[in-house]
Amino acid sequence: MKRYVIVGTGGRSEMYFKALTDTHADVGQLVGLCDLSQTRMNYYASKLTAAGKPAVPTFPADRFDEMIRTTKPDKVIVTTRDCFHDFYIIRAMQLGCDAITEKPMTTDEVKCQGILDAIAKTGRKLTVTFNYRYSPKRAKVKELLQAGTIGQIKSVDFEWLLDIRHGADYFRRWHRDKANSGGLMVHKATHHFDLVNWWIASSPQRVYATGSLGFYGDKAGQGPASHSDRCHTCKADCKFRLDLAANASLKALYLDAEPDNGYIRDQCVFGAGITIEDTMSLSVRYDSGAMMSYSLNAFMPYEGYRIAFNGTTGRIELIDVESTYISGTGEPQGETLKKGSRILVCPHRQTAYDLDVPLGVGGHGGGDTKLLDDLFRDPVADPLGRAANHIDGARSILTGIAANRSIARGGEPVDVASLVRLPTA
Repeated sequence: MKRYVIVGTGGRSEMYFKALTDTHADVGQLVGLCDLSQTRMNYYASKLTAAGKPAVPTFPADRFDEMIRTTKPDKVIVTTRDCFHDFYIIRAMQLGCDAITEKPMTTDEVKCQGILDAIAKTGRKLTVTFNYRYSPKRAKVKELLQAGTIGQIKSVDFEWLLDIRHGADYFRRWHRDKANSGGLMVHKATHHFDLVNWWIASSPQRVYATGSLGFYGDKAGQGPASHSDRCHTCKADCKFRLDLAANASLKALYLDAEPDNGYIRDQCVFGAGITIEDTMSLSVRYDSGAMMSYSLNAFMPYEGYRIAFNGTTGRIELIDVESTYISGTGEPQGETLKKGSRILVCPHRQTAYDLDVPLGVGGHGGGDTKLLDDLFRDPVADPLGRAANHIDGARSILTGIAANRSIARGGEPVDVASLVRLPTA
């Protein structure tokens, strides 16, 4: 049985915690937790106590090395803030462990190179958890493209929409500081860029990008005239208010944990200090010769994405509406937009046709369940190649890192090869 520790016990760690203490406890053992906040670690430890399960030792962040020496894990699961991923991945490998990291692998080219160098030096393995690859509907698109259904891919049109509930949350958390998250071009879009790399079996070569902060932030003029710097103490009438105290999990993980390290989970989305963009557009050229136009907007009335692959013998479209438009009264607005997915195949000189969209059970369109099986159970042959390693992790973030650099330079092109020395295998 493999032994695991988790470093970083915020909300994202819950999936791995539950897997190792419940659904996958027969093949993996959780032997330690590590975090800046003892309150958050106690929250997870209390779940075990309440279920009558053995306790798991906890370690403050400055005792990470001690945790590795005393618990002797095979693998370290990293679910910290993005900007700390590189430190714990590299240190885990130096101490003789393999690592599993949440996306994004890291936030900039210097940290990316550090991880690549550590892997080359130590020979340890890194898995990056791209659960979107495992969603049945996205796997279906991979099957179609891999089978040559529309010939050679020449271009990709891709737009992603974050609604005013989900999108706003990035502007009240630590993600609002680009130094922490790499911005949405890295933190969020790494999922999307990885999907494209995987779908078309190619790597980004050159990136042009533009972006701005126009909806959120203190210059946007969207917020109430008088407001606090956080929701918990704010008296303003604001539709973007997040009540941490009203949600048991958020209260336990964040509000109650504030005295530990001062982290505030509900900063005002219209406050000062936001350094990430909410509106982004870019163009990417791949080493296969394919091109992509991509946009991300974080203040939309519904959530989902539209992607089209233009090939030499046709076109494939995937449309996925993940949450429907809801008005302020909670009533659906008309029948023109409904939650659901569509895969449309348009061959040259033939009638276009829809395919049945395979559905998954669980988070991220069923991707989480399949990902966890792949992480913790014996691997099975996968013709789609969904398991992602450090090279995949690097390729996914390099599009976003290049985009950030291009935005900072007023839209100048950035060659990905100028950022890091990327292994070929």
